[in-house]
This record gives sequence, C-alpha cells and structure tokens, in this order.
Amino acid sequence: MNNKIFLGVVFAAALGVGGIVSGSFDGLFGTGASDTQVSQLPGAASAQSADVAVDTSTVQEMFLGDEDAPITVVEYASYTCPHCRSFHEGVFKDLKRDYIDTGKVKFVYREVYFDRFGLWASIVARCGDGSKFFGITDLLYQGQSEWTQGSPAEIADNLRKIGLTAGLTNDDLDACFSDGVNAQTLVTWFEENAERDGIRSTPSFMINGQLNSNMSYDQFKTILDAQ
Repeated sequence: MNNKIFLGVVFAAALGVGGIVSGSFDGLFGTGASDTQVSQLPGAASAQSADVAVDTSTVQEMFLGDEDAPITVVEYASYTCPHCRSFHEGVFKDLKRDYIDTGKVKFVYREVYFDRFGLWASIVARCGDGSKFFGITDLLYQGQSEWTQGSPAEIADNLRKIGLTAGLTNDDLDACFSDGVNAQTLVTWFEENAERDGIRSTPSFMINGQLNSNMSYDQFKTILDAQ
C-alpha cells in the first residue's frame, strides 16, 4: 500500500499497561469519502511510520446465523460511527428477526478503525474466547455517546466498565489491553479487508460479494429477497 497514515496506539499512557503499538492506517478515507476523514483522526497526531509483517489468519471471524446460509452479509462498521449505531438500533434488529434468525442470512461483522478508540473497543469486544462479542457490541452501540467522551484514559476506563458489565474480569481486560501483537494484527486485518473490498465509509455491506452502502430495511429486503 502507498501513502499510509500510521496510527500510533499508545497503551502505556491511556490504559495504564505497558507497551506501545504502532499500526498502519491506509489512506482509503479521502476527502468526502467517509463520515470521518483521515485528517480528523484523533490518533493521527501520534503517527508513526513502521511496516510490520503480520499474520492476520489468527483473527476470528465474528458472525451470527447459520454458517451455511444461502446469503452472506458482511457489515463493515466502526464502534465510534454514529451511523453504525443507528443501523444497529434499527435496521439490524429487523434483519436479525427476518433473515438471520430464520437461517436465510449469515451475518458477519468486521470492524473498521477510524481512530484508536474504535480499536480499543474492538479489543474489548473480542476479549476472551469471542463468545461475548455481539453482546459487547450491543453495549458499545447503546452507550456510544457516553463511553466516547473524555480523555483517552477516561475512555479506556469507560471501555473497561463495559467489559466488566459483560462478564469479563479485570485480569481478562488487562491481558487483552496489553497484547500488542493482537492490536497490530487487528489493524493490519482491517487494512487488508478495506483494501480488498473497497471499503470507504461505514456502515458498508458486502452481500454475497457485492458492495453496498448504508440503506433502509426495505432496500435490504429487496436485495435479499432477489437473492
């Protein structure tokens, strides 16, 4: 990739644990191309230029529904994106009821990292064996306007409280927050996904391999029924 913006994620200052992780954030989100532009990223101020070879095959794919469903919907979303919150509070509930829970759709959720706080939220959601991922995702969207407020240290503490509410322990969270290899792997995984699938805004949806932008439930229903 060319023209990367490297997003430095500093855990020592914000999370109270050791280590500095630098991840690369590709310049996919150009002017007018997304809800949050690269130049406005909070993490861009701590940019670092360093390429690291990372194996992303270890990242667990998070999905709901029948693994063998005839239709696969992949959502690309950011935990700090208000439009993603609106989707999960509205359209997603209808999709889950009518298509995911009935075995018609396998719904895959892939994170996009507009900023370091979205990455930290992802680390909390994926902490442990992944069984709490969608429950924590619900909590993150429900409380988005609250946990995203304050200093980095306060946001980190807010995220810790969400993890504890979901049943994780402080030891679990300390281990996940201090795992620099995992953080670097997630950022690289995001970059690979975004470049391969042409993701330039959130939420975006791959429906059986076809890219779609945010849409209403009726628009979703028309596309899914046609499949």
